[in-house]
Amino acid sequence: MFSVKKLGLVIVCTLLFSSLLAACSSGNKNEKASNSVSSPSTEASASESVEPSEPAKEPITIKFFDKNKGDPFDDPIAQEIMKRTGVKVETQQPTGDPKEKLNLMLASGDLPDIIMFDRSSDILNKYIAGGALIPLDDLISQFGPDVTEMYGDILKKTRYTDGKNYYLSNWYGEAKNEAVFGFNMKMDIVKELAPDKANGDVPFTKDEFEKLLLDFKAKYPKLNGQTAYALTMDGTNMGANIGTFKGMFGLKTYYEVDGKLQFDVQDPKYREMIMFMNKLSRQGLIDPEWALSKREKWLQNIGNANFLGTPGAYWDLGTPNTNLKKAGGEDKQYFQYKVVAPGVDPAKTTYGPTSTLGWDAIGISNKNKHPEETMKFINFLASEEGQTLLMWGMEGVSYEIKDGKKTPLPGVLDAFKTDWDKTVKETGVRKWTWFVKGGTGPDDTTRDMAARYDRGEVDRFAIKTLGDSGWVTDAYDNLGPLGGTPEILIAQKAKDIMDQTLTKVINAKTEEEANKNFDKMLADMKAAGSEKVEKIINEHYQERLTLWK
Repeated sequence: MFSVKKLGLVIVCTLLFSSLLAACSSGNKNEKASNSVSSPSTEASASESVEPSEPAKEPITIKFFDKNKGDPFDDPIAQEIMKRTGVKVETQQPTGDPKEKLNLMLASGDLPDIIMFDRSSDILNKYIAGGALIPLDDLISQFGPDVTEMYGDILKKTRYTDGKNYYLSNWYGEAKNEAVFGFNMKMDIVKELAPDKANGDVPFTKDEFEKLLLDFKAKYPKLNGQTAYALTMDGTNMGANIGTFKGMFGLKTYYEVDGKLQFDVQDPKYREMIMFMNKLSRQGLIDPEWALSKREKWLQNIGNANFLGTPGAYWDLGTPNTNLKKAGGEDKQYFQYKVVAPGVDPAKTTYGPTSTLGWDAIGISNKNKHPEETMKFINFLASEEGQTLLMWGMEGVSYEIKDGKKTPLPGVLDAFKTDWDKTVKETGVRKWTWFVKGGTGPDDTTRDMAARYDRGEVDRFAIKTLGDSGWVTDAYDNLGPLGGTPEILIAQKAKDIMDQTLTKVINAKTEEEANKNFDKMLADMKAAGSEKVEKIINEHYQERLTLWK
């Protein structure tokens, strides 16, 4: 029987045994020469455009700012990374807001060697424009063969306006047939009130969905001694709430007319969508306190099972679903269903926005004294070998090869399901998520063993019902004004107007009031200068399309 303690023991033994082998031999003949950055390079010399590294007479130390983690780099996988690359790693992470730390580092010039950013943040552009990140193109061409192979066309799409690459994406690549948003509803109640739709094979129409909510209200005025509502929402995550209803109507990031982009609220379908939400609210089908619910309260409400459903991502309900399943069985959980608006092709709903360009950006700072050795280190992490080590662990410790495919050893997945945080901490598997590529590897197994190898019933149901609703957002990502420009302030004001008004529209007591609020929102956005922002968005859009040719 596998246990976390046993896995840790096996890892320690493996490391000791490997150390003994290393002392008795000249090295691992199966290991790529380029994986060790402390040994003399056999690659071509650097071009004149790359600043030469200082000679690495002994193993170098790389300081890595990871906005997500600041733990010591000393777990079994970390030790194995340093062993295979010959690089010592020191991780840095702020105790507070990563954005504040990044701004302070930029202002002071006190930069680590490698920095991870949120790819959608304007701070990334500040670093590039200020020269704090070095261009990677020549380094990649000389010392990053695996980077080139793994990233492919992504490198073209993440170029800056000067045509150069200043970062590598993290969590990049297309994850096909994956679900994101949807209407998460308790299957036991769906089976009771809409049995023909319970298995998810056929999506709900808008009218069928509304009838289901009304039937729930009539049948269950109270649940668990409390007033029951058909729907509740996370008041702190309007992106998920609106994103789910947008998916129902096939809406995307922008309203596009004749190749010109406008804010999505300009789309006539958007008004139809928000008025539908208002109608549900006026019928008493949405929890009137939803806008005041913080995430913790929202999850508590879901866990109390006083609601038929909630919009959003299915994975956000992991903890409540686990508890509901333990208490009452599989059908007590919230499963994700598709609802289709009139005139919308079910296959063209947009519940699954995904960017192949990644969530994070990882770059090399201008303070890095060993850029060539750093790129070799990055090349290892980005390679299939490095990704397998980061996301699967070590062969014989957390997985084995069966019929040419990676297979988790018995008990490994159970350990993650039982106590994810403890297993990650003790094993190091999936702890350092750097240069992560989505999808499947060469052996056709998922690159993300812990989260995607053995999908639970809720995951599988979501993929079945909403896996065909994905769409790639790449062309529309991060088109807004750059940080530090006057237009960024206008864009923020327009966003604030939308965020504040949409809640009022949803909660309006009459349809007339809802429409008036919506009209005022559009007028206020225009008065704030939204058209100037749209002009910049379109300029950036055309620049991007040209850059991608």
